[in-house]
Amino acid sequence: MSDPLFSDDAFRAGKIALNGLALRQEIIGQNLANVDTPGYRAQSVSFENALRRALKDDAHIQLSTNHPMHLDRSNPEVSFQVRPRAGGVLRADGNNVDIDVEMSQMVETGIRYQALTQAVSKKLLLLKTIATGR
Repeated sequence: MSDPLFSDDAFRAGKIALNGLALRQEIIGQNLANVDTPGYRAQSVSFENALRRALKDDAHIQLSTNHPMHLDRSNPEVSFQVRPRAGGVLRADGNNVDIDVEMSQMVETGIRYQALTQAVSKKLLLLKTIATGR
């Protein structure tokens, strides 16, 4: 059973977004590692749709599990989609990784991740202040 203090929409959204951004950063690193691999196609991650669906899901129906082998179907991260990146220019070797695009996306993803971790930290600090009265 989850703690209602940490299961509000803000924490759920933060968890999903942080996991999606971490996966995006991993895929960008994979793209950069394969910049000289012939035939490699750059990948991208889309988690924003999973985030929207999770936040619009008003039912919040949780299936009960009574055995550790039961699957947890309440995990929206399973809908993160890693797909070939649209566009880009194929080089003669069939590779379409553009270092400039990857580096700019890496920086943008890092900034978003940092901002989100700060927001979650501030919310936790607020809860701590409320709980301790200081």
